[in-house]
Formats: sequence, structure tokens, C-alpha cells
Amino acid sequence: MIILNKLLLLLLLTISLYGQKVKDISNIVGIRENQLIGYGLVVGLAGTGDKSQFTMQSLQNLLRNSYIKIPTSSIKSKNIAAVMVTADLPPFARQGDKIRVQVSAIGDARSIDKGALLLTQLKGVDGEVYALAQGTIVADGNNLTTGIIYDGAIVENEIDFSLKDEPYLTISLIQNSAKYADKVQQVINDHFREKIAYALDTRTIEVKRPFGISMVRFIAEIENLPIESEMKRKVIIDKHQGIIIAGEDIVINPVTISRNDFTLRIKRTELNENDWKDAALNQGVDIGDGVKIGDRPVEVNLNNALINTKKLPTVSDLMRAMKIMKLPLNEIINTIEMINDMGALNGDLEIRG
Repeated sequence: MIILNKLLLLLLLTISLYGQKVKDISNIVGIRENQLIGYGLVVGLAGTGDKSQFTMQSLQNLLRNSYIKIPTSSIKSKNIAAVMVTADLPPFARQGDKIRVQVSAIGDARSIDKGALLLTQLKGVDGEVYALAQGTIVADGNNLTTGIIYDGAIVENEIDFSLKDEPYLTISLIQNSAKYADKVQQVINDHFREKIAYALDTRTIEVKRPFGISMVRFIAEIENLPIESEMKRKVIIDKHQGIIIAGEDIVINPVTISRNDFTLRIKRTELNENDWKDAALNQGVDIGDGVKIGDRPVEVNLNNALINTKKLPTVSDLMRAMKIMKLPLNEIINTIEMINDMGALNGDLEIRG
């Protein structure tokens, strides 16, 4: 494959709306995550823990529960750290489900990486315990005093919430918009061929469940109804696992970014009908040593990486092009973050880890 020193990425696009589904621009009221929090101790640190008074007191209390009495003044270890543990309890989580937890040092510990979190109660705002956390921490490479335990907590109690017998469903738009509240109302009524949806305001739509259909199927049908929208969807970057997750057809607006190894330029070009016919004839061409990207024409040479597409360029297009350039994942992640900082990402960016 050609070694690229200075790269120019050019994506040619036209202006159009992109198709979404109702679930991409809305939430179902009542179906939501709940935040949990707890205080715990991390042990097994290689001298990178803290010696704060509350940490020593916490360890003393823990040992006392095991019938071991020892004054705090005699505890000299720096292999422990006091931490706050947080997690999100998913909707309809059941006993035995495992969830990810975030662990953050609250003392003067230098690192909690590879430390073992001792059994920690995670409580909701009502003071009830909903999960128990324990496990080995994987610290953030950029901040060793915070970390994650994947599947680090087990759900012990469930939130009492049921949709089964509800006669109505309430939909809340992600963004306040009279235009899309009316659109959602219309697509639902058109699909079910009766007036069951009514926009209560510019963000809330109330929908009556038709007779003879279960609430789960009702929600599934509504969420998957197509709708033309410009509302933003989500791009998730998990730095711990080195994963980028992007929803379908998340568009990138015109932007130019210059890096040490390449220049990224996304610009808008109006093409007439004849141009599109010519472009369609070249779809699926081989590049380099025979690499091919679906039905999208791609050309790579020493100074250029060119993507032509009939649709608006998306995050998926960008990632495919940058992988062809053999750019490392961290370069791709940093570029997406820059695009978002410049306001050119037509979606909400969520950074994890």
C-alpha cells in the first residue's frame, strides 16, 4: 500500500436532508437510565494510594467489621485509596444484570490503575441500594486517578416501573421543535390510520395505544417509523476499548482541518444530473492494491484521498477513508473530536473513558 506523507481528503457532497427514524430524535417518557453513586475503597495499589485521614478511618471501620481492632495511627499503607463509584442503571434492569462502573479517587492517590475495588453499595437518589460493585480497575491513560470496571456491578434491586397496562405513551423530542413535534404526530397518525397522536407542546407528543396491540410492539412500531429530520444523532468514542460507534448516516458539514500528516477538507459541491450519472459509472473502483469500499468510488495516490458520494459525507465515510490511509485509531479519534469542536459534526459526540 502507498505510504502517505501529506494527505488531502476531499469529500464531494450535495445539500439534502437525511433520513432518520422517530427513535433517533426522541425518547419515551419513563424509559430512562437512573444514576447510582457509592463510596468505596480500592486496595492492592503499588504505593500509589493515599494517606488521607478519611481513607484510614474507612479502612479501620472495614477491619472492625471483620472483628479486627486497630488504631488509625498504626495504618501506614499507601496501597489503598478512597474512591467515589458511579454507574447508570439502565431502564428495566433486572436482578443479576451486570453494568459498568466509573471509579474516581477522592484523596491524594497518584494512580488507581489495576487496583481492586472492594464490595461497594451503589445507591439511587432515594437512598435505596440498587447494585453492588466490585472488581479490578482499568485506569484512564490520561488520568490515572479515574478508571472503569466493565461489568463491575451486579443489579440487586429493580425499579418498579411497568408499561404493560398503560393506555397512553408519551414521546419527548430530544430538541424543542414545533416543526418536528408536528411531523412526529403526522407520521404516527398516518401509519396507524387514525388520530391517536396529539402534540401537547413543541416537544411532547401523547399517543393512545390502539386496541389489540401490546405496548412493546406499539413502541417498536413507533420508534422505527421513518422521518426526514436534521436533528442530531450520537457518535460514541470509547477510548479505553479503542472503539468508535456512529449511528447511521451522521453527516459532516464543510470543514478544513490541517494535521501534521494530512489535511482533511470536506467541501460542498453542487452536481447536476449528468454529473451524477457520470459519477455512478465509476462506483466501486479498486484502489491501491485492490482495496474496495462498497459502492462508493475511492481514489488514493501520494497526495490525495478522494471520496465521491451521491449522499452527504458521513462519519462512516470519513473512518473508511482514514483507514485506507493507514492512519492509527488515535488520529481518527482526534480528527472526529476536532470536527466536533468546530461545529461541523451533525451529531452529539459522547466521550467515554
